[in-house]
Amino acid sequence: MTSLKQLSLPSGQVRVHGMTTSNCLRALTPLLAVVYVRAVGAPSSNSPIDNVADHLAIRRNPAQFGVEVVDGSLWMDGVSLRTIADAVGTPAYIYSAAHIEARYRSLSEALGERQHLLCYAVKANSSQAVLRLLAKLGAGADIVSGGELQRALAAGIDGKKIVFSGVGKTDAEIDAALTTPIKAIHIESADELTRVEARARALGVVAPVGLRVNPDIDPDTHPYLATGLRDSKFGITMGQAVELAARAGQSPHLELEAITCHIGSQIMDAGPFLASYERLRGLLAELRGRGIQPRTLDLGGGLGIAYSGEEQPVDVATFGKQIVEATKDLGMQLVLEPGRFLVGNAGVLLTRVIGRKRGETRSFVIVDAAMNDLVRPALYAARHPIVPVTLPEPTAELERVDIVGPVCECGDFLAEQRLFTRVGAGDLLAVCGAGAYGMTMASTYNTRPIAPEVMACDGKFAVTRARKSVADLIAEETIPAWLA
Repeated sequence: MTSLKQLSLPSGQVRVHGMTTSNCLRALTPLLAVVYVRAVGAPSSNSPIDNVADHLAIRRNPAQFGVEVVDGSLWMDGVSLRTIADAVGTPAYIYSAAHIEARYRSLSEALGERQHLLCYAVKANSSQAVLRLLAKLGAGADIVSGGELQRALAAGIDGKKIVFSGVGKTDAEIDAALTTPIKAIHIESADELTRVEARARALGVVAPVGLRVNPDIDPDTHPYLATGLRDSKFGITMGQAVELAARAGQSPHLELEAITCHIGSQIMDAGPFLASYERLRGLLAELRGRGIQPRTLDLGGGLGIAYSGEEQPVDVATFGKQIVEATKDLGMQLVLEPGRFLVGNAGVLLTRVIGRKRGETRSFVIVDAAMNDLVRPALYAARHPIVPVTLPEPTAELERVDIVGPVCECGDFLAEQRLFTRVGAGDLLAVCGAGAYGMTMASTYNTRPIAPEVMACDGKFAVTRARKSVADLIAEETIPAWLA
């Protein structure tokens, strides 16, 4: 079979359905990799990460993953994960309040005296407990739906610290944002600007808007996570920005609050942010020349986390210093929209082993968590560290296994061909790095109730979302009278 490196296609400006061939290959790589592995049954052992057992990384730096090691077992914020599992069952999501607070403070302190606001990306983890913790720390919110607006407000986040992004805001959502009111509605098209202006006129208010400009910067991430390219559905073009800014400035029902962008996720240094700013700086200069002065520069979110001990985490101090230095002379408030960076490694998904199975070419560890609980491995080919809660010794014998759930899908896996110590029925495992895009993307597929959420803090824990029963799920539905 031809390897991916042997595929030879023209590069540069050749475009396929609006995509450069390099982006096409990036988009196809996860699919081709799955096809290749499924065809030959080969372990994914070409990466150094996949040849290092996860428990070694956890032992080396447990704080990176939001946990502590006490007498060889995993704890979180002074509470044994085994104690929590015994109390609430599995699967279950557990979040570290201390880790979230430490991450927030590290980023805010890295920006120093620079006037700034951190608007937490609610889509990463919309737990009311997480939102309340961040509200108490002074965070704002980056929302992408009317539902997230209600969640943020219910948790105590100040409406004047909320920005509303997304390409498909309904009139009802726009009205809710205008009547709250919020800091800014981020405009993603000329049509949306017209609709926001119309709703503001109807309500007799002035709408604070930000123009989400698409700088066409490639953040070199998973294709599903790259949102700032010219073929993305997000944002407006640089060419449209001046025209729309002028329209906003001339309307009695619009106020240009911000110029904003968001180029993607899982970005590990300041480079892509600085490249975006370089594109926006010329736009800001042109707007100033026309007498248009937005108050806020919003460089979006996307700061990533290290999902393994072999990856380098973001150097927060260097990141902050570079961003501050680049933007210090603007005279504008700086907004960032961190999500995964704050909560990703603050969460673990606890799961128990149901049993084992040996196939012709692979060994399987079957657990009670599944793709409906954590879809990222199936959706993005994402890699999460997985370890027994009672950590193996560094010299423990290892085998290569697939860790899979009970859902009736071949894509229902948490890990494929992972080096793992031998475990058996009843053993408790922790899926680390599960604090972002875990519960928020969960479903009840196969009529599996949503897992509970728990927050640990300073030697105690609380269930912040209880597990529903199957009876609860059925009770949400009704049978029409004509089927009685």
